[in-house]
Formats: sequence, structure tokens, C-alpha cells
Amino acid sequence: MRFVNDLKKYWKYTKYAAKSELKSEVASSYLNWLWWILDPLLFMLVYTFIAMVVFRKSVQYFPVFVFIGLTSWNFFNKTVIGSVKLVKANKQIVTKVYLPKFVLVLQKLLVNGFKMMISFILVLIMMVIYRVPVTWNILFMIPLLMVLVILTFGVSNIMMHFGVFVDELFNVMTVLLRLTFYMSGIFYSISQTVPEPYQTILLKCNPMAFIMDSMRNCMLYSTTPEIWLILIWGAVGVLLTVIAIRVVYKYENSYVKVI
Repeated sequence: MRFVNDLKKYWKYTKYAAKSELKSEVASSYLNWLWWILDPLLFMLVYTFIAMVVFRKSVQYFPVFVFIGLTSWNFFNKTVIGSVKLVKANKQIVTKVYLPKFVLVLQKLLVNGFKMMISFILVLIMMVIYRVPVTWNILFMIPLLMVLVILTFGVSNIMMHFGVFVDELFNVMTVLLRLTFYMSGIFYSISQTVPEPYQTILLKCNPMAFIMDSMRNCMLYSTTPEIWLILIWGAVGVLLTVIAIRVVYKYENSYVKVI
């Protein structure tokens, strides 16, 4: 109930802070908001070139395939890695006024979520260009996005908490997330490239690999994702969030002393 009440109380502040961060990101850029579109597009071209030209590997609708992976990965990666030093980065705020620390993560979630929505609009445009057949399976994107957001929020709060006390956590998480990047099938198909039993392990035990693979299946290949795995990872995300919020509430008063 404390979390729900704080969420209602600080929701307007969170939205305002997220808007301000978005505006500040493009204030000094000549391309302004266009960079939010160009950034994922350029990375898509790089990975497409590497896979199709250098390694000569591809799958159907490969540019869209890569773009879906990059879009979901960037949301998760930027939110989690940005949360590690979030309290210290907002030192001027947390040392002067009380603010539930999960609000800082929620602000980062809104910023990266906005960018992710822009990228998914581009995905829909690319699907039209490549004439990808659309079926009712695309509706599974709703629960998949919900699971992605909940998991990201839970993990990010945990990283924010430990980031206050462990100075080297940022470097450790950078390495771990880079490993996860290559194990999630961003620019290759796990089902076509990775042999068993590693294929099953990656798709069942790596939530990012499962979410990306399921998004591609329901958007590009008219395939129904494994609903039981969506429910399991959704439950895991809720559990992580509950644990993280409890821990943050318990120790947030000591954050100011540490920083």
C-alpha cells in the first residue's frame, strides 16, 4: 500500500522529470528528436551488414528481425545499467528532499520506454515495407511488453540499491550485460544457430532471449509464443519487484549517509 500511495503521490513529478530528461538529451543536438529514430536504425544497419555480408547468415525479414531485438534490448540494457549509479547521479535531490527512490528508476523507465515505443512504430512501418503478413498473434505483444517492463523495473531497483554500496557494480554489470547481449540472439536466430541442449537453455532460462524470440514469432512469423513461459517470467518479474521495493524502502534512509 505504501508503494501504491507513493506511486500516486509522485506520478506527476515522475512524468515531469522524464519529459525534462528527454528534452535535455536533444537540446544540444543538431538532429534533436530525430536522433531517437536514427540511433536504432544505424545500429540495425551495422548488425545486418555484419550478419548478412560478413558471416553470410540471415533469416526471413532479417532487418526487421534485428530491429525488434535491438529495440527490446536497448530498453532493458539502458534502464538497468543506468540504474546502478542513479542515486549518486541524483545526489542533489536525494540529500535535500525525501523522494521514494523507486521514483528515480520509474523516471528512467519512462524515458527509455518512450524511445522503445518510437522504435516499435518504426518496426510496424518496416513490416509494411517488407509486406509481413499480420495475424491476431501480434496481440501477444501486449503481455510480452508488460513482462519486459516488470522484469526491467524489478532488476533496475535491485541494481540501484546495490549500486549505492558497491562502487564496482557498474563495471561488473557492463560485462554481464554484454555477455547477455550475445546470448540473447540480437542479430542471429537462436533456434537456427544454437544446437541443443544449449538452444533450449537459452530460450527457457534467459528472459531476454525468450522475450525477443517471442516478439519476433508473433510479429513476423504468425506464431503463438509459449504462454506458460510468459506467465512464469511475469511472476518472476512481480516477485523481483516486490523484493526490490521492500529492500529499497528498508535501506533508502541510509543511502544519503553512504553517498
